[in-house]
Amino acid sequence: MARWVVIFDDEPEMMAIRREREPLHLAYLERHADEILIAGGLREAPGAAFVGGLWVMEVASRDRAVHLIEQDPYYEPRLRRYRLLTWGKAFADRQVSL
Repeated sequence: MARWVVIFDDEPEMMAIRREREPLHLAYLERHADEILIAGGLREAPGAAFVGGLWVMEVASRDRAVHLIEQDPYYEPRLRRYRLLTWGKAFADRQVSL
């Protein structure tokens, strides 16, 4: 298993998709909680509009990570781009909970 970080970058029009599909998106994250360990929206300041999102995943392959990203109800290629990076946590022996 490898750890991956996904950084989503949203166009302003993505806010309408977020409002429309939020229940489906949250259910999707819940169904895949064993692989999508952390997920949340990104803003430029507290209370500002969402401009993207971030996930931390542990999955068997890059292909699996791409599949999870592109099957998410929030994924709309014309409004949401992403960077997928493998991640190695410093101090691997330390447990972290958010």
